[in-house]
Amino acid sequence: MRKALTVLVMLAIVSAGVYAGGGQSQSSGQTTISVWTGYPEMEPLFLHAAEAYTRVHPNVKIETLSNALREMEQKIAASIPSATAGDIVETGYPVMIRFIEAGLIPKLPDNVKSFVTARGRYNPNYMDLVTVGGDVYGVPSKHGLKALFWNTEMFRAAGLTRAPTTMNEVAEYAKKLAVYDDRGTLVRSGHSLRLSGQGSGIAEKWEFVLYPMGGDILLESRTQPGKFHAGYNNDAGRKALKFYIDAVYVDKWDSFEVKHDTEAFQLETTAMYFRESNVVGDTAQKFPNLPYDTAFIPSDVRSGCMANSDYFFVTNACKNPQVAYDFLLSMVNDDNCRWLFSNVGWPSSRADVDYSSVFAKTPQFKGFGPKPAEYIEYVNSKKCPCFDEIQTKLAERLARAYLDSSLANNPAGIARVIAEAAEETNQILRREGVFAE
Repeated sequence: MRKALTVLVMLAIVSAGVYAGGGQSQSSGQTTISVWTGYPEMEPLFLHAAEAYTRVHPNVKIETLSNALREMEQKIAASIPSATAGDIVETGYPVMIRFIEAGLIPKLPDNVKSFVTARGRYNPNYMDLVTVGGDVYGVPSKHGLKALFWNTEMFRAAGLTRAPTTMNEVAEYAKKLAVYDDRGTLVRSGHSLRLSGQGSGIAEKWEFVLYPMGGDILLESRTQPGKFHAGYNNDAGRKALKFYIDAVYVDKWDSFEVKHDTEAFQLETTAMYFRESNVVGDTAQKFPNLPYDTAFIPSDVRSGCMANSDYFFVTNACKNPQVAYDFLLSMVNDDNCRWLFSNVGWPSSRADVDYSSVFAKTPQFKGFGPKPAEYIEYVNSKKCPCFDEIQTKLAERLARAYLDSSLANNPAGIARVIAEAAEETNQILRREGVFAE
């Protein structure tokens, strides 16, 4: 069922000359700007930013619409070609790249481009994804750092005094933390894995394990920039799939029969799982007494976690881009970046804001805090027009594999699944003309 929230906020028209793009603001009447997002929890930021904005400017109406993420991605993809999308949309690079390349998304005006490209303002990897031919098309809104969430009381009861620091320890701890009923049925998982679902999320969550084990969904050619090949038809890919198969069918510390993901963690039907920082904000509101902490994603042959950025795009449907850009920039100012992290749980993508007050206020954010030099914060979205399709097709294959009990203690079967998935990835890249060995 579509979940939609509409918020009407009175904002203002800014005086002429303030906006990017050189347009004149209206001197009377009302301008309406619509903001769409696939993250309903972001709407409090829009309201908070609007409250400050209205103190200075009257007479702009902001309408916000939020849907479940995949529904919003479909809505954006359907409405951009017909110029019927919201004035500002918040979404990820994979959804927008084809429209950027097709000329359907306006480039940032010069003053907004200067803001986002200022030295040290944003991770250069985030900006590279929305830069085409020297032009920039999106303003980073937030980024999804990942960490390990662990229930401190469950760990204490199991005689465990700290979070696991390696993937091997994750599996060892999970066996100790799993709880079964008198019939041997799992009733509390030791660690909650993403075993099912829609869209590309299954593949993205698999990469939480794949990357530390030394694999990547895509690797870019060192000699042919902009061309790629599958980076998981190797020991890392086979080991990452085995990690899942062993969890369900060999060591049985996770199961399709128990709750999963954030719901499981908050209801204490799992002891730990990997997820983004917005869970901290959500848990503070819904389960303020939950005994938990966070830690960096455990390592294997290397240390690191995925950090995908979302963006604000002003669309080709926008009739008042000057107003839209002005409000957009207000949402990513220093105060609103700190407010977003502290009150919603998503960290702003800006790297030049001091977040020390947020870490001091909420210690559970420490798993997302400053990291050791050897800990790699990587962007898994590649500048590849078919990356979303690749992730989605890989997710479908992984979901089928997780249901296949014959893969237990079956290295040859696991190798076959990985090889066939990687060949499909490479075929998609070949079809798009972006494949390189």
